Amino acid sequence: MTSKVSGIAASDGIAQAKAYLLIEPDLTVEKTSVTDTDVEKKRLSKAIDESKEQLAKIRAIAAESLGEEEAQVFDAHTMVLSDPDLIDQTHAVIDNEKVNADFAFKQVTDTFIAMFEGMEDNAYMQERAADIRDVRKRVLARLLNVTLPSPATIEEEVIIIAEDLTPSDTAQLNKKYVKAFVTNIGGRTSHSAIMARSLEIPAIVGTKNITELVTEEDYLIVDGIEGEVFINPSEQDTAAFNKKAEEFSQLKQEWDRLKDEPSVTKDGKHVELAANIGTPKDLEGVNSNGGEAVGLYRTEFLYMDSSELPSEDDQYEAYKKVLEGMGERPVVVRTMDIGGDKELPYLELPKEMNPFLGYRAIRVSLDQDGIFRTQLRALLRASVHGTLRIMFPMIATLPEFREAKAILEEEKAKLIEEGTAVSDSIQVGIMIEIPAAAVLADQFAKEVDFFSIGTNDLIQYTMAADRMNERVSYLYQPYNPSILRLIKGVIDAAHNEGKWAGMCGEMAGDQIAVPLLVGLGLDEFSMSATSILKTRSLLKTLDSNKMKELSAKALSECSTSEEVVDLVNQYLA
Repeated sequence: MTSKVSGIAASDGIAQAKAYLLIEPDLTVEKTSVTDTDVEKKRLSKAIDESKEQLAKIRAIAAESLGEEEAQVFDAHTMVLSDPDLIDQTHAVIDNEKVNADFAFKQVTDTFIAMFEGMEDNAYMQERAADIRDVRKRVLARLLNVTLPSPATIEEEVIIIAEDLTPSDTAQLNKKYVKAFVTNIGGRTSHSAIMARSLEIPAIVGTKNITELVTEEDYLIVDGIEGEVFINPSEQDTAAFNKKAEEFSQLKQEWDRLKDEPSVTKDGKHVELAANIGTPKDLEGVNSNGGEAVGLYRTEFLYMDSSELPSEDDQYEAYKKVLEGMGERPVVVRTMDIGGDKELPYLELPKEMNPFLGYRAIRVSLDQDGIFRTQLRALLRASVHGTLRIMFPMIATLPEFREAKAILEEEKAKLIEEGTAVSDSIQVGIMIEIPAAAVLADQFAKEVDFFSIGTNDLIQYTMAADRMNERVSYLYQPYNPSILRLIKGVIDAAHNEGKWAGMCGEMAGDQIAVPLLVGLGLDEFSMSATSILKTRSLLKTLDSNKMKELSAKALSECSTSEEVVDLVNQYLA
């Protein structure tokens, strides 16, 4: 019997396939007395051999999809499994205490993890603790005869079902096989949703309980346009969705014809349509979707996809690749935005009650300026390969911006003194994502070269509503007049000083928001690459003067988000 689950439509498209549950199994170990210890040692040996085979397979896939350097983390895991001390000590526990292999293995690995984690002055050794945790999960799953999900090894068409997807999970997804995903938690601006749009696969988030309703025997249809999942659909449902998928495909073909067209309104006003990217590999999507710039290069993925802090040379190569790949088109690079929900296993950050309002982004960079200087040097060296713009995230006060810019200038002077070429036309700006900076935009505008409004965080901070929490998702209101007034203030402040203002939050590609943003005078719209052509198509139907009238009316006459949406729909009718 067909059942339907609703959630938040996070990435357009229609997909159908069998379910794949990406759910961590219960790896609870019970202590059991045994008489034949040799049997237990053979069980352990078999589990370790099978885990090595699985790691070799995952490593090969990772090397092909992520690159050789990122794949080397699996070499470290294989080395752990080959460690004679680990195996000998587990054998000793099995023999001496006459216990089952899984209990002995957990006891020994607990000791190893505690030892390595205790070496607080040795980052390398602390990384080994993380390696042992990962390896232990793999071996215990074999010993307990449960399946450990591995998105990298999927080799058939599936729809992923999960509580949530981490950035590392999504990095392993192969869209040849992963046709869509559905999660319990998250919103349109959660990282899993953003990655889905980058991968161009349908996604629904915030369903609350999809993992409780679906089994791996189920067949699913995911409607990423309406935000609905159909479990074991009828033939009639399947036929209806096949038709809808065909119509969506035809619409995408119409958008594709605009790839090389300029981004202009009906009356000829040009705006820049840019793309948000996470890695150099995303350039393919930027170019295939007619992106005129990269409006946000999220450099934290360089750090998150590495087992240690990326070197200056490694970063230089990544930045150079993006700049060269874009030719003369501008690239806005955001400096490291670590913290909040983006953690690094090798960088010890404090445990905080509210990490989104804590030690993150520019606050980490200014505090640990050795990491910051390495990144800035790499960026400055790469600047000669294209049109570089550097953007500092999470700026709340002018002194923060001044300190960050001073460090940038110091590193630039050092490089020039060393004889290294550096571009003399690098623009330096900030993300406007903290309300305090938005309110003081007129003062910031005197010192920055540009603003890029990060609405994903600006909205959640202004509305005091966690954008990852589906219980308060109703408060994530990009069209709320309070948000629109903040945006207008930022754009006006930039223009009054002869600077440009862009937007790199997901609101920039929102089809209700775009007419309002055109009316407010936004210069650059940066979005998921897959939203560019749809937005270019919409722009061609808009008269910029009428949009000015629309935005003025929204700001002066509307008091709720719903009233703004109704007003936009009236103007677009």
